[in-house]
Amino acid sequence: METLKTAAANDTGGDTHAPEDNGDNCNNALGYRRPPHNLEAEQALLGAILVNNEAAQKVQSFLLAEHFFESVHGRIYESILRLMDKNQLADPVKLKPYFEEDESLHDVGGAQYLVRLAASAATIINAEDYGRAIYDLALRRSLIQIGEDMVNDAYDAPVDTEASEQISDAEKQLFDLAELGQVDGGAQPFSRALRVAVEHIENAYKDPDSLSGITTGLSSVNAMMGGLHNSDLVILAGRPAMGKTALATNIAFNAAKRWAEDLEAGHDMDRSKGAVVAFFSLEMSADQLAARILSDRSNLFYEGHKPIQSHDMRQGKLDEAQFEAIARAAMELEDTPLFIDDTPALSISALRTRARRLKRQHKMGLVVVDYLQLLRGSGTGGASESRVQEISEITRGLKSLAKELHVPVIALSQLSRQVEQRENKRPMLSDLRESGSIEQDADMVMFVFREEYYKEKEQPSEGETEKFAQWQADMEQLYGKAELIIGKQRHGPVGTVKLSFDKEKTRFSDLIEEDHLPDRMG
Repeated sequence: METLKTAAANDTGGDTHAPEDNGDNCNNALGYRRPPHNLEAEQALLGAILVNNEAAQKVQSFLLAEHFFESVHGRIYESILRLMDKNQLADPVKLKPYFEEDESLHDVGGAQYLVRLAASAATIINAEDYGRAIYDLALRRSLIQIGEDMVNDAYDAPVDTEASEQISDAEKQLFDLAELGQVDGGAQPFSRALRVAVEHIENAYKDPDSLSGITTGLSSVNAMMGGLHNSDLVILAGRPAMGKTALATNIAFNAAKRWAEDLEAGHDMDRSKGAVVAFFSLEMSADQLAARILSDRSNLFYEGHKPIQSHDMRQGKLDEAQFEAIARAAMELEDTPLFIDDTPALSISALRTRARRLKRQHKMGLVVVDYLQLLRGSGTGGASESRVQEISEITRGLKSLAKELHVPVIALSQLSRQVEQRENKRPMLSDLRESGSIEQDADMVMFVFREEYYKEKEQPSEGETEKFAQWQADMEQLYGKAELIIGKQRHGPVGTVKLSFDKEKTRFSDLIEEDHLPDRMG
């Protein structure tokens, strides 16, 4: 408050070009360093907004009340935004009732201080520059605080705290500061959360795809879940051979491809329904995953009868036309923003570190983990630590990663063998391995199910003519069909989405039922 008194005493009422106060002069005189700040810039910005509320639109996308060094300036800024949200004019007269009894303004003239702020206004042209200066100084103060905490924590660390944990905590604080402009989110006013929610609804309303999240590339799935939502942990589960990795790869590629297309078309990337994707493949190598995607895309350029398959590519069983199709697909895929990390036995803390780096360096917007049970917890894995506890730590870590980076995280998961012992083999939430923690932490749980796979195993002898004929009829009905069962969804309904699955191309697509096919010409 003393700094505000000094600034008020120096306020001549007409001089809008006061020297910049960043604390240096005071620091030299007093013999100690004070946090960097600029009260004149704060006053000039608030004055500009009070004179012309349009100035607030230039800074409110990045400047928050807590970025002001003087707390009363932050409260004035917050009050201005509240009035503007109600479509009311925010000027000294309208703000006066809010601050008449504010003790922090008494020493500088009470509510009349608002009038003096308006008198010291910067022009609207300079408003963003002043806002950026205030924001930059706030970041510097936060950096000082992080540095002090790091030093103190390193000196006074408890015996049972590992240095790697302190590094991870410091890294998180630095990431939050770089991405969000603040070290600790803390509680926020409902009005701010409401503004963000309305903005998301408006974006979905105006979007031609009617999506509020990132596209999966599958219209029927998008319609059911509205896309992949930021901060959500999505579990994609299934028994082996159901196509979990294939579906996750399809979704990852579709999201990355949409991002690349929007970027090339010059669209506003803040509104893109695509994403830069980080794919953590703990089971398959990066080149195997790339070969899957390449074989799928190559078939779009190939007109032969036999589809190009990844295992044929590995063995070199290709003709000239197939090789040309692969070369064309490779050129198309070269700029796809899909990053693959195939480090085996990755720990949850290491994954978090790598995801933060990709978010910072490449604006990564979607994380895929294949698969959950192959991740390690941060503990030593001793006998006292059960696998259930470790999985609980991993799922909590993935959920906190989704919230921290503000991106959707898709984690693949195995199902227990009890599915195979039932007559109806459609999976349920209770089939999840270590299901308690996975089900609890997930915002959405999806199961991939292909009845064709199980029916194929029931093939009777050809000598049993009637049974064999019935089996063939059933197989024909099930051929190339899959189900995506949404067993839990916090944002919408549960239910089943029917998909088409091409086993040879490992590609999922929207299912077109027979009665929706166009009439065949005779």
